[in-house]
Amino acid sequence: MSSENTTLYIKGDRNVEITKPDVTLGDILSVECSDKTVLPKIKTLKIYKFKKTGRQRCVISILEIIACVHEKYPDLEIQNLGETDIILTYEDQKTPPMLWHILKAVFVVAVTFCGAAFSIMAFNNDVNVTKLFGQIYEFVTGQKTSGFTILEITYSVGLTAGILIFFNHFGKKRFTVDPTPMEVQMRLYENDIQTTLIEDSARKGDEIDVGGSGKAASSGSHRT
Repeated sequence: MSSENTTLYIKGDRNVEITKPDVTLGDILSVECSDKTVLPKIKTLKIYKFKKTGRQRCVISILEIIACVHEKYPDLEIQNLGETDIILTYEDQKTPPMLWHILKAVFVVAVTFCGAAFSIMAFNNDVNVTKLFGQIYEFVTGQKTSGFTILEITYSVGLTAGILIFFNHFGKKRFTVDPTPMEVQMRLYENDIQTTLIEDSARKGDEIDVGGSGKAASSGSHRT
């Protein structure tokens, strides 16, 4: 079937992780076309080649990808349903030993526990919760507090329950279907990083010349 009057729909995410140095169109985009004979050829079009080892990142404009497709299929109509700029992240897939994962998990748990404990103790010391509870207990019961009363117990239980409810997560169990506050903050952080990478690439004029050359094409303009 001829590619004339045929529409190719493409959709790409903002950040795509690549596990091999030779990047094809099918690795970074989801494609759909009524001409099923065109799809396999388009998916195997070479887009970029990472020449170094280790973790690398580059930004590719969707216009460069469309131009690469039009070189092979000039009559093919292309409609982009995804991002206009795509961040490629390449890293050699080396599986670390299980002991390394365990050590990292223990370290993160220890830092999180100590940091949270220090924050809670600093807050309690700042507002003098012990003295406040002593005054409340003496006012209600007329007796001196021993430092371990119903107030301290309910405060500790309530603090734990409040943290669990706020973070909406306990082990593998979720209390609601909503994302946790930590997940929301991580997504915001990821979006900020991706926006910065794309804007820095645009300002420096570091557009990637697709087609396998692996070099940045100079656009002739540098925004500041």
